[in-house]
Amino acid sequence: MKTIRLTAAQALVRWLSVQMTPEGDRFIDGVWGIFGHGNVAGLGEALHGIRDTLPTWRGHNEQTMAHTAIAYAKAQKRKRAMAVTTSIGPGATNMVTAAALAYVNRLPVLLIPGDVFANRAPDPVLQQVESFADGTVSANDCFRPVSRYFDRISRPEHILTALPRALRVMTDPAECGPVTLAFCQDVQAEAYDYPEAFFTPKVWHIRRPQPDAVELDAAIAALKAAKAPVIVAGGGVIYSEAEAALAAFAETHGIPVVETQAGKSALAHDHQMNFGPVGVTGASSANIVCEKADLVIGLGTRFQDFTTGSWSLFKHPNRKILSINVQAYDAAKHGAISLVSDAKVALQALGAALKSHRYAAPDAALKADWAQAKAAVKAAPAAGNTLPTDMQVVGAVQRAATPETVVMGAAGTMPGELHKIWDAPQGGYHMEYGFSCMGYEVAGALGIKMARPKADVVCMVGDGSYMMANSELATAVMMGVPFTVVLTDNRGYGCINRLQKHTGGAPFNNLLDDSYHVNPSAIDFVAHAASMGAKAVKAGSIAALEAELHAARSSTIPVVIVIDTDPMPSTAAGGTWWEVGVPEVSVRPAVNEARAKYESSKQKQRLAD
Repeated sequence: MKTIRLTAAQALVRWLSVQMTPEGDRFIDGVWGIFGHGNVAGLGEALHGIRDTLPTWRGHNEQTMAHTAIAYAKAQKRKRAMAVTTSIGPGATNMVTAAALAYVNRLPVLLIPGDVFANRAPDPVLQQVESFADGTVSANDCFRPVSRYFDRISRPEHILTALPRALRVMTDPAECGPVTLAFCQDVQAEAYDYPEAFFTPKVWHIRRPQPDAVELDAAIAALKAAKAPVIVAGGGVIYSEAEAALAAFAETHGIPVVETQAGKSALAHDHQMNFGPVGVTGASSANIVCEKADLVIGLGTRFQDFTTGSWSLFKHPNRKILSINVQAYDAAKHGAISLVSDAKVALQALGAALKSHRYAAPDAALKADWAQAKAAVKAAPAAGNTLPTDMQVVGAVQRAATPETVVMGAAGTMPGELHKIWDAPQGGYHMEYGFSCMGYEVAGALGIKMARPKADVVCMVGDGSYMMANSELATAVMMGVPFTVVLTDNRGYGCINRLQKHTGGAPFNNLLDDSYHVNPSAIDFVAHAASMGAKAVKAGSIAALEAELHAARSSTIPVVIVIDTDPMPSTAAGGTWWEVGVPEVSVRPAVNEARAKYESSKQKQRLAD
């Protein structure tokens, strides 16, 4: 057996560089890295040696570097991914939030934090977290509950088994998610005689699980017995590349489709069978269809509470749930009829069984009524509208959009408003709402643009989320990756302020003026963004915003457009109940009123059939 002597770090990056997709691309497109004493000598040297084959990019924050990698994988429909390396200690733990985001959203990312010395000679090393009760624990054990696969590389030969396991998980449609390889810093630099065959290029094919015959028969029987089915389209439709199959299935059989946050844009907004967004941030058209459905067909969705209205939405007395998912865990939720299968394969099999069977079409007026409601809140402000609403900002972005526009966001007001009222072309929507992680937006926009360089990426972010994590704006400038940031300044956490008031609470600690302060806050977001090298402007009106959006499209660097907005209004139309615990005891009458409404709404929940 021929061998080649390499350090463990050199072997790791060489192996990653030859893991290929069926299309001939590297599965790991590159590595994000912030170096410290836990990875600069080992992995840093190895990455430098392979930089012309496997690129390394430098970020400004470990969490947001990983957010960029995760957004890239999502925009690539999980067909490609990136790796992220950090030092030990705070560099590693900064990345745990991003790991949780990828875990919840079922998105592949390879996390390689440095770790303590395997030989323990210098213990405790700088930044080491010591457990008094367990000598094997390090800070990287924080990654265990938020990793689909976790391994600690404490001998150089460990990568011979750990790396194939890592890529198997990342390319498995059911288990897909973050992988953490905690890499002991002394082991990174240790040499080993690796088999040359280990570095033979390998193609990773993403399988399409076929349905079990018994489960398929049960699903077909449920469909044939149904009178008014509805399809709840989740992110699994997009990852399966089942958009065309879904359109054909819905059209052929007359089944309305409603969209989750992850599934929005699987069908274009104007597709005849697309009845719009579902649930708490849903359209009246979609939610009315769901209320009347006797068979709820979950297609690649995990039935998050925003989708189901905390399980109060599906009201038909005889309703059944058919859950089609590659992950058996998701397919079996809430007593569903389970069909474990790839979404595209399942649609083809079900369509063949149904043949030309059609259901009674939902009332088309539902779509028309919802379109009218959306248009009203997105319309340009009338005279006297001193501060525009977030909905009017969305309207401005919509009017300036092209078929290549991809609107994205993550937390706060924008996910709700965009889910409700954004008219997305197929593939024109990217929302991180599984973890609703503030700070994903700017880094995520960078990742999307790297994955889809021809797209017109528009990042919608509030001032609160922007303040939490904005440093990758400087990275995007340095790398020459352009996108547009629309920064709505409502002077605080406007979304949670509204939720606080809705549950009877007094405005407190959300808007800046309602928080403890000695001096009023006066953040100059234009100056801040410009200081990082972005082109930054203040739009004084909705008309000015539209003009700046058109101008931004020709920029070769990121453009940040700041606009002041009113924190109070939100789209009243559509939506459904969402369970948020309201105190049983309070001296505030408003809280007691909210509690009474909460208890009444709780009666509508159906947790299982």
